[in-house]
Amino acid sequence: MHQPIIIGSRGSDLALWQAKYVQAKLTDLGHKSTITIIETQGDRVQDLSFDKLEGKGFFTKEIEEQLLSNKIDIAVHSHKDLETTQPKGLVIAAIPKRESPTDVLLIAKESYSSLMPHGVKEMGIIGTSSARRKNQIKAFRPDVVLKDLRGNVPTRINKLRSGAYDAIMLAKAGLNRLEVDLKEFVVFDLEPTEFIPAPAQGALALQIRDEEAELKSILEKLTDNETWTVTEIERKVLNLFNGGCQLPLGVFVKYDGEQYNLWASMASDWRNMPRRIQLSGDSKSLAVTAVEVLKKELNNIVYLSHDLPENHFLRRYSSANGIRLIAKSQISSRVKSVQFPKTTWVFFTSSNSVQAYFDNGGSVDCKFGAMGGQTAQTAKLHVSCEFVGDGTPDDVAESFKSILGADSVCFPLSNKSKRSIQKSLPSSQVIDVVAYETLEESKQVEDSNYYLFTSPSNVDSFFKINQLPTDAKVISIGPSTQKRLAELNIKSTSSHAASFMSMIDGILC
Repeated sequence: MHQPIIIGSRGSDLALWQAKYVQAKLTDLGHKSTITIIETQGDRVQDLSFDKLEGKGFFTKEIEEQLLSNKIDIAVHSHKDLETTQPKGLVIAAIPKRESPTDVLLIAKESYSSLMPHGVKEMGIIGTSSARRKNQIKAFRPDVVLKDLRGNVPTRINKLRSGAYDAIMLAKAGLNRLEVDLKEFVVFDLEPTEFIPAPAQGALALQIRDEEAELKSILEKLTDNETWTVTEIERKVLNLFNGGCQLPLGVFVKYDGEQYNLWASMASDWRNMPRRIQLSGDSKSLAVTAVEVLKKELNNIVYLSHDLPENHFLRRYSSANGIRLIAKSQISSRVKSVQFPKTTWVFFTSSNSVQAYFDNGGSVDCKFGAMGGQTAQTAKLHVSCEFVGDGTPDDVAESFKSILGADSVCFPLSNKSKRSIQKSLPSSQVIDVVAYETLEESKQVEDSNYYLFTSPSNVDSFFKINQLPTDAKVISIGPSTQKRLAELNIKSTSSHAASFMSMIDGILC
């Protein structure tokens, strides 16, 4: 180990931020260091897409060679750029706390549409050279035009600024680290459990020579244990596909305090509809199980208690993954003609409440809250929700109460609403407006392997004329739906999040 310690880094703004971050941490530990800039093949070659580069040494090989030849002591890498098998003589000594793993769509303001999923106007041009990002955005938005995009973060943003693209896709971690001023764009964060990031995205890997016991001991103090574990699981999935880094593969793992939860998305080619899964388990077996499930063929009939248009993502997605989806709501809603009072907050409890509010010309000059991710996603067609609650109505009410303070809140609701959240809020601050009627429309459904229920009203209407096959599996959105099923002595599994995507992910396992 040299004195001072020599840190090797690429020369981009982001790479140097990462190296200086490690340098500052070493200073805090009482160790002096210097930074050496090393050019890699990935820096020189600008005509290959990132799926040909990530995880194949294009951004790391020259730095590793300098490390092996004893010219530097520490190589600082974006963890996702490293191959999953370490070169002989090198080890990862530390993985600091992960930045956000989220992907971001930066959208030119003139190209933003609140009516389109993910905010990009119809037929918009999106810049990315990642096969994984291409695969997932095309699955959600088959109308968009994809155009390759290379260069460091400022270069790519300048290309958006010049009008060459309507939107570009970047990692939020890099934007956060560089503190990029994004006020001139619309920033659309892509939820990592739905738009699944690259394995270890947002994490750094500090690589050293295996023989450097003293340096290893120093750097171990910089490791965040949870980040180490979850990125190890994510990268093991990549490793088990034997060079699968050229596949459009996304893996994201999150620890909830009891178990590890894994989301993955993979396709044989970025042009094909991906296969998605959501699994939970222990850190040792989760990656192996995930790969086995991703390779498994499906042949299921699935009933969803919600109407979907023929070109809806879930219909296309299910068809491509061996699922015959029957999407048929057991209820309908009729919007009433009402006026909404001026309040600080408007709280949506369902997608129907969103529709009723905006069909009646509800104001956007207020703050918005939503019960569950599915409702928030519907609201995104019009506004962004500052509060999204998950869990039981009591839990959501308690969380919202701390944000509400002394402000007023309006609830657009159904004539059959149980007012579960409002009951836990101060009555003087709550204004209920019955904005739509819920009507039962019981429909016969053929026997299915899975039944996905989206609301208590759908449950009641369904069972007026339908029965479940004895071996059917039932999945519910939200605790209220699960509670109603339990009252009917029907055991169900609650989806991991309040969204159709979460329900579908569950049955693909």
